[in-house]
Amino acid sequence: MRLEDGKFIVTGAAQGLGRHYALRLAEAGAQVAAGDVKEAELAALAEESKGFKGKIHARKLNVADEGEVGSFVTWAHESMGGLNGLINNAGILRDGLLVKKDRTTGAITKLSREQWQLVIDVNLTGATLMVRDVVAKMVETSTRGVIVNISSIARHGNRGQSNYSAAKAAMAVNTKTWSLEFAPFGIRVGAVAPGMVETPMTAGMNQKARDALVGMIPVGRTGEPEDIWLAVKFVIECEYFSGRCIDVDGGLGM
Repeated sequence: MRLEDGKFIVTGAAQGLGRHYALRLAEAGAQVAAGDVKEAELAALAEESKGFKGKIHARKLNVADEGEVGSFVTWAHESMGGLNGLINNAGILRDGLLVKKDRTTGAITKLSREQWQLVIDVNLTGATLMVRDVVAKMVETSTRGVIVNISSIARHGNRGQSNYSAAKAAMAVNTKTWSLEFAPFGIRVGAVAPGMVETPMTAGMNQKARDALVGMIPVGRTGEPEDIWLAVKFVIECEYFSGRCIDVDGGLGM
């Protein structure tokens, strides 16, 4: 698919990687329906895109709310005059060890059900609802297109991220599942799994832990949003790519 032909929904578009994807698409001439729970940041995003070849349409979206997902997809289709793509990016972190023992007191603490469920609701259930409703609209309108799921190298397993790793692993494996299910409709599905990237989500990391992690990255630096965009762009443009997940992690792995 040529970028300028795109009519994309981008979730989690108010900041970080999602914001970068939305701007790059609009710069290339695509129509973008940008969704996020952060309405002020969405308005700023739409304002920044004025004068671009394409256009960003912005509206509040909580992907964990099934009703909001359905109404957003309908609105996006109407606003852009069609819909042929999704960058399934929205995600949150609620990190914590599943079981932890205090070294001083010996007290045992457990990952709360709320910590688990919040991440699953957004990163897995919400992302799945987006795919379901976007593809249903594309099939209904006989539209060929592409889905880009944003996974993470945490999908291989990462200490303190049982919830996040489970959700991102599921998105990677369902990329394959959905590529098989949607192929008869002319819809490709690919995934990109970022490593450590400079975003607001990673900015709050403990500095000591951050330095140690960066020291393990073979290319010697953290990623930039543009690094991940290049992989997303490949998935969109390469018509022979489907059913696979690309790790973009500077060689770090987990």
